[in-house]
Formats: sequence, C-alpha cells, structure tokens
Amino acid sequence: MRIPVLLPLLAVVVLSPASAQEPRPAGGQSMLTPGDSVRVVVWRKPEFSGDFVVAPNNTITHPLYRSVQVGGVPFATAEANLRRFLSRFEENPEFVMEPLVRVAVSGEVDRPRVYALRPETTIAEAVATAGGTTELGARNRVRVLRLDQAGQQREVLIDLNDPVEGAGLTPVLSGDQIIVDRRRNFFREVLVPALGIIGSIASLGLLIDRVSRQNN
Repeated sequence: MRIPVLLPLLAVVVLSPASAQEPRPAGGQSMLTPGDSVRVVVWRKPEFSGDFVVAPNNTITHPLYRSVQVGGVPFATAEANLRRFLSRFEENPEFVMEPLVRVAVSGEVDRPRVYALRPETTIAEAVATAGGTTELGARNRVRVLRLDQAGQQREVLIDLNDPVEGAGLTPVLSGDQIIVDRRRNFFREVLVPALGIIGSIASLGLLIDRVSRQNN
C-alpha cells in the first residue's frame, strides 16, 4: 500500500509479501556490492579461508584474491570466478563460499551497529541479531531505508507485530538501514501539550473577562 504523500527522492511505502522481492536483482539471484563480505572455506587450505570484504572494484580484499571478481555479478558467477582461480592450485578444489551482506540496525535496539548477515536473513531476524527492541522500541514502527532498482532511496515501514502481513519475514538487502522507532508517550507527547493549550485558552479567557470588567 503506497502512502500518497511523497518526499523528494524518498518514497514511503508499507512492504507487503507481494512486494517483498521487488528490489531483488533480475533472476532472483543476490549480488554483492562493495562493503559486503564473503566467507570462503577451502578444504585443507586455511591460508585461502576466512571472511573477506568486497573491495570498491568488486574483487576480494585479500592479496591472493585480488583478481577474483565477486561483486556486481550474480552470486553463481562469483562462485565460478573463485573456482576458476582455485583451480590454478588444485584440479578439483573443494570450497564453500558464503555471501554476507552489510546491514545497519539502529534506533531502539540493544546493540545498534553494522552487521554482516546472510542474504536469507529476514528483517525480524536482523532486529533480533541486534539484541531485539528495547522497552521503548515500537515494534509496529520499524523503518527500513533501502535503494530501489532506480538507485533512489525509499523508506519501507514494517510492523513486526503483524503475523498476517508477514513483512518482517522479508529478506534483508545489501545496504539496508533498519531503524526501530521509539514508542510514543501519550502522557508526554499528547496529553501534556493538550493541557497546555487548554490552559492557555483558559488564561486568555480570564484576561478578556478582566479587561471587559475594567472597561465597564
């Protein structure tokens, strides 16, 4: 459901299961971007194994892997590139390559920071990884800032308390910024200002009455 009010370069939408996969690249395959990570485990070759960051040129930031492109291509292609490289050292290399996307979780969570998460991690799981919401966290107002296919940032509003919509089960995307808003305090944010307005109106009425009495 799209909210009618649009801000410049920032659309606010509510994510539904039907639109959950909309920002995914064509073909349903994930792509790594600079700043993401890859976890490489090569059988019996610890010097080739580890967690490595994707460099700005989409290769792996490791002296051995500087020529291996893993970013900006479907992950299946990234695996093929790594296999081709490892075949220079072993005929049939046995390895596991796992993508880890960069996601920032902030707001009313216990451990706000940038996390390296598996692409199948859901938004609800990302919030749980950050320690879950605090006592002041509004689980019905979790905002996700992400880039659409046109490269424009939009804001996705998610209610983690709604099991029917299931938007919290939407997978994270590389570069997502997940923000848990603070719950509104009715007494402080609504009642007190309202009482202040009522008091001001009452004071104005007394002032008008006093002036009227003096003039009479």
